Amino acid sequence: MRAAKLLARGGLAVGLTLLVGLAVQSAAVSEAADGRSTMLNLKMRTEIQPFKGSPEWVPVTLEQRFPASETALLICDMWDNHWCASAARRCGEIAKRMNPVVESARRKGVTIIHAPSDTMAFYQDAPQRKRMIGLPKVDVPVTTLPDPPLPIDDSDGGCDDEPQCRNHRAWTRQHPALRVADEDFISDKGPEVYSLLKQRGIRNLLVMGVHTNFCVLHRTFAIKQMTRAGIRCVLVRDLTDTMYNPRMRPQVSHDRGTELVVQHIERHWCPTVTSDQLTR
Repeated sequence: MRAAKLLARGGLAVGLTLLVGLAVQSAAVSEAADGRSTMLNLKMRTEIQPFKGSPEWVPVTLEQRFPASETALLICDMWDNHWCASAARRCGEIAKRMNPVVESARRKGVTIIHAPSDTMAFYQDAPQRKRMIGLPKVDVPVTTLPDPPLPIDDSDGGCDDEPQCRNHRAWTRQHPALRVADEDFISDKGPEVYSLLKQRGIRNLLVMGVHTNFCVLHRTFAIKQMTRAGIRCVLVRDLTDTMYNPRMRPQVSHDRGTELVVQHIERHWCPTVTSDQLTR
């Protein structure tokens, strides 16, 4: 209406500009709704070794735009409970902060994969699980990459309680603070996750969850294997946690131990981002 009045008054240039602006805005809203062209603007942190053979590493920031339609978010082993009391407490705190981030990514058109290992029996009748099982299978490429040792000693299991808790399988499902939407997928198997990514043309995998030095790196669906398979992984570094006991090498705080593992991932496996970049 406003553009029509401007045109009627002879304000041709102004009216056309307004009409174009409204058309672009309408198209953007429509495309964002179905995820066709929604972009994730990410500032990814990594470390490089400018002089090969030198022990010097330099942090750098890379700005990338990921199409939401070519991106998945994988939630690694965010269980309802854990054998280590401190780990269970931290996981619960992370879950509360994580759910709004997952909801935001889902609205943008990012594919959400829930990967609570060892709990598939709980989800055997869930449509999100059945849909994953029903996908045509794609062979996972077998490649090798250098695998430097971690900067922390987690050989004791990483429980930082004193005395340490008894190691046992305490989990039965994913943490209830994390909503599983109708359109999501559930799996704890690397070949299934890889098949989903290839079927949907997904090149980018955002990974969040626990524990950074164990499952987040080593599960068949997680950073190491997906990176070896050619998937571009990115760790969401403020929504993860380590299993690290400060009484073990290098005898730093628990939080510092987590930072060291994140730094290790940035040097040798993939870049990292902060979760606020997914909620903008």
